[in-house]
Amino acid sequence: MTMTEPLTPVAAAPTAVRPPLPVKMVIAGGFGVGKTTTVGSISEIEPLTTEAAITEVAAGVDDLTHTPAKTTTTVAMDFGCVTIDPMLKLYLFGTPGQERFGFMWDDIVEGAVGGLVVVDTRRLDDCYAAVDYFEHRGIPFAVAVNAFDGKVEHSLEEVRWALDVSEGVPVLVFDARERGSVRDALLVVLEQALARTEG
Repeated sequence: MTMTEPLTPVAAAPTAVRPPLPVKMVIAGGFGVGKTTTVGSISEIEPLTTEAAITEVAAGVDDLTHTPAKTTTTVAMDFGCVTIDPMLKLYLFGTPGQERFGFMWDDIVEGAVGGLVVVDTRRLDDCYAAVDYFEHRGIPFAVAVNAFDGKVEHSLEEVRWALDVSEGVPVLVFDARERGSVRDALLVVLEQALARTEG
């Protein structure tokens, strides 16, 4: 090759496409508050559920007053996933709501960056156990009031007071049936987890 011949451009080496970072998040709360619906609304795969029929015996234990049409309940966990962006993928694990299944929580929550506690304002006492669990283990979480029938029974400040959560814990309203609403609630939890790592 002489000095007058043009140089052939060298093709850039292809950059490796990295898979998104897997991040585990837990969806928790009482019986029938909308955890399975939350996971199903946003999951990009067919969610794995462990629903079992509510028997007469279970109906005598679980309060169906506010959920009379409910015929099944989660007995182990729900699982789904959603890619937030090319760098981040959320793996969602929904806990069973009944206290008698509480022995599974440690295994479900292990490795999670945070939790979303779903609340039905008609029966706030059902979510105390979930709030206490995250508080005692120092896991970042947010409280998401599910707007059943498009309304909530109490203001967010009343919910905060009733649950006795600190000002640092976000309390918000969302609709478990709406993908965008669920996404926004999960992003609040991610922000909490990120703030904890930077703090």
